[in-house]
Amino acid sequence: MHDIVDLRSDTLTLPTPEMREAMARADVGDDVWEEDPTVKRLEALAAERLGKEAGLFVASGTMGNLVSVVSHTHAGQEVVLDLDSHIFNYEVAGAAVIGNVQMRPVKTARGFLTPDQVRGALRPANIHIPPTGLVCVENTHNRHGGTCCTPEEISAIAAVAHGASVPLHLDGARLFNAAVALKRPAREFARDVDSVTFCVSKGLAAPVGSVICGSAEFIARARRVRKMLGGGMRQAGIIAAAGIVALERMVDRLAEDHANARALAEGLGRLPGLSVDLASVQTNIVIFGVERAGDPAASGAATAELVAGCAARKVKIHAIGPASIRCVTHKDVDAEDIARTRDAFAEITRKW
Repeated sequence: MHDIVDLRSDTLTLPTPEMREAMARADVGDDVWEEDPTVKRLEALAAERLGKEAGLFVASGTMGNLVSVVSHTHAGQEVVLDLDSHIFNYEVAGAAVIGNVQMRPVKTARGFLTPDQVRGALRPANIHIPPTGLVCVENTHNRHGGTCCTPEEISAIAAVAHGASVPLHLDGARLFNAAVALKRPAREFARDVDSVTFCVSKGLAAPVGSVICGSAEFIARARRVRKMLGGGMRQAGIIAAAGIVALERMVDRLAEDHANARALAEGLGRLPGLSVDLASVQTNIVIFGVERAGDPAASGAATAELVAGCAARKVKIHAIGPASIRCVTHKDVDAEDIARTRDAFAEITRKW
């Protein structure tokens, strides 16, 4: 039984006993010299899982995306991506500040660009206009509630981008959630992209790190960019060891997180003042709106009341907007915790 139910993010997972044991016993070397055997094993394992030639271990998903964008583009180019994407909203404008590229965000219906949207966003040859250097896709999609796009949808976007000689990057921070939810091998999602990142530090429960995968040539460029960003770690096998356990042991159990998220969404959707789009609850993220009498100020106050009230009941949740809350399930949240959370919400909303 957990004393505190923490639903703020799946980044809050704690390493398993097997991970801690693997970390303690990891064979290590200097990874900048490419001499850490455990890091090399993780990179090879990741590349094999995603059907790519090579992998590169980085400190975080944000670093993985930034390294990928900089490795694909040149200063003065433009990156096409979804308006609600993580790269555009939550990565501190790193691509603009460090990569000197411009973002071209496109509003989408469910977080995923369509081929027609990509085609319309690609820049023509014109001296006044920045050339398109990259297209980015996010799967699963964070701000749209953990929604998934299929390998076929990604392939259709890739065909348009590649037809214009523009590479495609997949921000797959929670890619294995999509693979489990859609019952498709992870490599199918990455088949037609030029680079892909995924996190071992979210639902897969490792304490640190992400992996970039792509061609050997691309990873050689990415390794240089990683070093430039200060991401050249030394005896990093100590943390890479947990990533290996994550890939080998923690993927299939993601289905439990998805079931818990669905149970939470269905329970909250029945409470007064809360709205949940059940169609968007495909993986481990539940985003719901808070509404009080159509009054934005009252809805904002109710949102704050829910966050504080749940915290007082030892349930941690996260407001992602003035009247919107996100809950994320993970390995350290079980069915009993979901029931406790529903009870906490019911007790708070009962007087509404």
